[in-house]
Amino acid sequence: MFPIQRPRRLRRGEILRRMVRETELSPSDLINPLFICPGKGVRDPIQAMPGCCRFSVDEAVAEAQEVLSLGVPAVILFGIPPSKDAEGGGAWAEDGIVQQAVRALKQRVPGLFVITDVCLCEYTDHGHCGKIEKGEVLNDPTLALLARTAVSHARSGSDMVAPSDMMDGRVAAIRSALDEQGFQQTPILSYAVKYASAFYGPFREAAGSAPQFGDRKAYQMDPANAREALREAALDVEEGADLILVKPAMPCLDIIHRVRESIQVPVAAYQVSGEYTMIQAAAERGWIDANKIILESLLAIRRAGADLILTYFAKQAARLIRAD
Repeated sequence: MFPIQRPRRLRRGEILRRMVRETELSPSDLINPLFICPGKGVRDPIQAMPGCCRFSVDEAVAEAQEVLSLGVPAVILFGIPPSKDAEGGGAWAEDGIVQQAVRALKQRVPGLFVITDVCLCEYTDHGHCGKIEKGEVLNDPTLALLARTAVSHARSGSDMVAPSDMMDGRVAAIRSALDEQGFQQTPILSYAVKYASAFYGPFREAAGSAPQFGDRKAYQMDPANAREALREAALDVEEGADLILVKPAMPCLDIIHRVRESIQVPVAAYQVSGEYTMIQAAAERGWIDANKIILESLLAIRRAGADLILTYFAKQAARLIRAD
């Protein structure tokens, strides 16, 4: 009771505030997404995501070297193929854009941890995450294509595969395929809790992955649901997921916390393109202090329970953390 209890005592001075700080943010908590495109010497600015680019393989190597030098240990790759088809064959092509990038990064950036996104939407001409029949995304026939893609990534040297499609049973299918091909040690980061969110718009422009008809509500989750998130996370852990991802991050801090409390494997969160772009746009107009907002938003995601954060602010945040 006041005046005996004075919580402000622990806020007097920076040294004491640091000593009692409950949540820490480190560059090693961050994962930097990279968009990989065809060509050479390409750094193509993404209009909807100021400060982000599409990189050719050689430029992705240079970017990854800078990322690692800042203490960010990992990247996740998204491919932008030179052509698309109905099944998304470029996703598992041995000379596919992601496969080329993985081989180059593993050879030229020692010590970098390379994660690959496993999905079909960037590679299909219809923009959906699975095989289509009569306007419907088919679940079971898609599993074999996803498993084939994951094996192709692992064969190229990927350190971790990250299925983001939200098909039922895809973690088990990928785990089985990886094990059969001798990749028992390749972990799976499952996008187990991926909402049908409006926050993905800038990413879809960056990757050219917007659906050409309909939407993804039949396989991505309803943003109104929380119990379903716990079920999805538990199912994917049972199927063999080594880590669970929640997406988007800031609108789902409650979900991150509930998932963290309900499962024992590490939890990641994706601060997605819409979150990034809103902060960038407000900062460009002078409405906010970008540096402070970036760190505060990432701390909030960590405080909610995320062990790892995928963020387009990875380099900027790492610089700020190191400077502090």
